[in-house]
Amino acid sequence: MRFSYTQEETDRALALFRVFAKAFKSISEHSIRDSKEHGFNPTEFAVLELLYTKGPQKLQQIGSRLLLVSGNVTYVIDKLEKNEYIVRQQDPRDKRSIYAKLTDKGEAYLDEIYPIHALRITRAFSGLSSEEQEQLNQLLKKAGLHSQHLLFR
Repeated sequence: MRFSYTQEETDRALALFRVFAKAFKSISEHSIRDSKEHGFNPTEFAVLELLYTKGPQKLQQIGSRLLLVSGNVTYVIDKLEKNEYIVRQQDPRDKRSIYAKLTDKGEAYLDEIYPIHALRITRAFSGLSSEEQEQLNQLLKKAGLHSQHLLFR
């Protein structure tokens, strides 16, 4: 395991972090604007988007997939359920597992707004060619996996 780095390596890593953070904030603003425009906070919108694109999810999986603590997941699920966008369902094979699933109302609403959201996110990345987008996707995955691996060493 290597713990000493040259000043050049450190400066490059810090500059990369700043650029990455600014880019993430700028691109995330597109999604945040979408969520607010439709009356959701960003976390609620992220949960709806996850259920819309990936189907029903275990409550525990929602938290880990969206990097949320369980208390936040419960609060968001409660609110979305109260507004009839989602419903909780018990897994018939494992009574301990609870799934969140879009209701017909939630599905219809996302059918309406998600294509607009997808276009806005596409537009946010339109400064990169398709090859650059794919390269960035691969590099971010690689960096994220390596960084995650280092946390558990």
